[in-house]
Order: sequence, then C-alpha cells, then structure tokens
Amino acid sequence: MKYLSRIDRYIIGKFLGTYFFSIALILSIAVVFDLNEKIDNFVEHNAPVQAIIFDYYLNFIPYFANLFSALFVFIAVIFFTSKLAENSEIIAMFSCGMSLKRLMRPYMISAAVIAIMSYGLSSYIIPKGSLVRLDFHEQYVKKKKVDYARNIQMAVEPDVIAYIERYEDFNKTGYRFSLDKFKDKKLVSHLTARSITYDTLGGAQNKWKLKDYMIRNLEGQREIITSGKSMDTIIAMEPADLIIVENQQETMTSPELKAYIAKQKARGIANVKEFEIEYHKRIAMSFAAFILTTIGLTLSCKKTKGGMGLNLGVGLGLSFSYILFQTVSSTFAVNGNVPPIIAVWIPNILYSIIAVFLYIKAPK
Repeated sequence: MKYLSRIDRYIIGKFLGTYFFSIALILSIAVVFDLNEKIDNFVEHNAPVQAIIFDYYLNFIPYFANLFSALFVFIAVIFFTSKLAENSEIIAMFSCGMSLKRLMRPYMISAAVIAIMSYGLSSYIIPKGSLVRLDFHEQYVKKKKVDYARNIQMAVEPDVIAYIERYEDFNKTGYRFSLDKFKDKKLVSHLTARSITYDTLGGAQNKWKLKDYMIRNLEGQREIITSGKSMDTIIAMEPADLIIVENQQETMTSPELKAYIAKQKARGIANVKEFEIEYHKRIAMSFAAFILTTIGLTLSCKKTKGGMGLNLGVGLGLSFSYILFQTVSSTFAVNGNVPPIIAVWIPNILYSIIAVFLYIKAPK
C-alpha cells in the first residue's frame, strides 16, 4: 500500500464499497422478483427447499451479478463521484494541483480489481454453478430439455466423415449411421449400420456398438463387402459432440470453450457462433469496466445544478444502452455474417470513443 496515497485508498474504498453495496441491493430485489415469478413452478414440481436455495439461488446470484456488472460499475462511479463533487471534495483535489489524469489512478485500480474478478468468475467459477442451476431449471421450472438431434454430419478424423440421421441422447443411440473414408479425395470405404449405440459400460473411450452393419471396401475395380449383426468399434466421437443443448456455452469454462470451438471447427460443424460469442464476451465485458469507469468519472466529476440525480439519470441511460447494444451486436453475429469477435467488441469500441471524447471535454 506504500505506492497508494491516502486519497487513493479513500477513493478505492468508496468505489468498491459502493459497487458491492449496489450489487447487494439490486440482487436482493432481483431474487424477490424471480422467486415471485417461479414460486408456482417450485410448488408444482415439488422442488426441495434446500435445492432452491443452494442449487438455484446460490448460483443465480453470482451469474446475475456478473451479467450486469457493467451497470453496477456505472452506478457506483456516478453515485460516489457525484457525492464527492457535491461536497466540493474534487474541487479541493484540483485546487491542490491534482490533475484529472492523476485522479483517474485509483479509479483505474478499482476497475482493474473488478475486471479481474469479473473475468475469473465468468471464466472459471460461474460456468460450474450454471451447470447446476440450469439442471435445476430444467427439472423444476421448464422441462424442455432437448434430447435428440437430426441429420448430424461431422469429420471424426481427417478424411473420415460420419453421418447419423437421428440421434437420441436418453439411450445414447443413433439410427441410419454411415461412415465414409477417403484417400486422395476418393472413397475407399463405406460403412452403414441400422443403429449405433455408445458403450457406457465398456470403460473404453469412444467405444460404439454397431447393429446390422455392412462395410464396402473399394480396392481399385474390386469391391469387398463385409456384413454382420453386431460389431464393437472405436470411432472418434462421443455423445456430447452430437447434441448442443440450450445455454450449453454458459456451462463451460473458458479453456473448455476454446478447446470445444477448435474441435467442432476441425470437424466441420458450423453452429458454434454462440460458443465463440460467449468466449469473447467474457473478455470484452471485463474490459468494459475501464471504459465505463472513465465515462462515469468524466460525467460526474463536475459540480452541476442538477446534482446527483441528473448524473445518475445520464449514467443509467448510458449503462442500459451499453447492455442493450451488447445484446443486439451479439445477435448480428448469430443471425448474420459478422465475426463473433468483432460483434462482441463493437460496443466497447463505440463507448471507448465516447470515453475519450468526455475525457477531453472534462475539467482538468
């Protein structure tokens, strides 16, 4: 702490204290409204009280807090900075020779603490809790879990293409299965089977059981046909590769997301944009703490006739517009041709321009 002056510690304490207080206040209201909305579902599906508290709400709170972290940062900065300006404390700092750039140091330190905490939560802690929360939601609130998929085609290995007409997850079985092997872009083997079932008891990874299979090996002008009732085989795919459930990306840590995206792209599966958006959004939302802190400081460091109310109104408008813009830009990536990384960072780029403009115009 020797590198931080007393005024730095004072501002950091005010910033983080207001930030966590606002989170606690708004989350308490959010939990009450959410409970009021879902209480009928809990009673109808006989949800245990222990599961409601520990499986759902104990994981709902950090998820919701991190989701609206940008809003809480803005509210905290606007609220306590406006109070400092109203009490002429900022005027006193400027009168003692402190510049706006120097004043920003404790703000940026606080923003860095929030950004690191937000990224750690969203990348490593919240995904584990989201898995429990979403399982609870599917069991006691909205029983619409997708457990089948149609027309699945993927590259399980280089030059090896698998196809399943229909896959049912509850029994780990696919129907009308085919596996094509190519060499120098020429088909050399074609396997078909009436059904293929994942062996969950065999112990071996990627072990499948084929039923009513036929293998056609092509050797030049010759064709060798082999068939049988049942056969065990190893195929480089697993049930998790075949079905993408709703909000699955929220249950993966950032390293898991990165590995999953790379694996699915290598297999030629294109519907991974939501996973890419989630991966890049965690970084972008953490970085937003610096941008919104700068905007909040430059808006509220000057004493105005409107007082704190005017600053809070402007701050809430900007923060809600940021969250809305983040959602809209993500939709462009899912439904359009905008690359996910660009779509996710567009709000940060735009609000960075606003932050620079406000910093230039702010009293020094």
